[in-house]
Amino acid sequence: MKKFVYYCLALCLAFSIYGTANAQMRKIPAEVTEAFRGKYPTALNVEWRDRLTGFTAVFDQDNIHYEAKFTNKGFWQSTENKITEAELPAAVKDGFQKSKYAEEWTIEKVYKIALREDKTQYRLEIEKNDIQKKNLLFDPSGRLLSDKITL
Repeated sequence: MKKFVYYCLALCLAFSIYGTANAQMRKIPAEVTEAFRGKYPTALNVEWRDRLTGFTAVFDQDNIHYEAKFTNKGFWQSTENKITEAELPAAVKDGFQKSKYAEEWTIEKVYKIALREDKTQYRLEIEKNDIQKKNLLFDPSGRLLSDKITL
């Protein structure tokens, strides 16, 4: 009988935690959804994430998976998608090879980031070992803009 009571309590706790987690998602403002539809009218499989300072839409378009960020007022900030290392511009590859990370660090993932004013950046997730990981941000000319430690 005690086991049954414990199972019931665990089940109730699980449902209350699940309900609380789902309740934290704010309603997506119409400005945000309209801005998204205007920018990506052919998007498929759209999922929204609440990021406190704005919203992120995760979606597919032309068989590519994207993540687009919008402010709470519907102002588009950026869109990124994963690309292969082979798709990196030669200048960015060269920039990485000339950086202090080229010898001991390996590129794990590469993302292309579209920004306002038709600007583009490339984020390289690199690692030295299982503990030491960084995100490097490059402009299209291969200039390293930032290097941040990841957790």
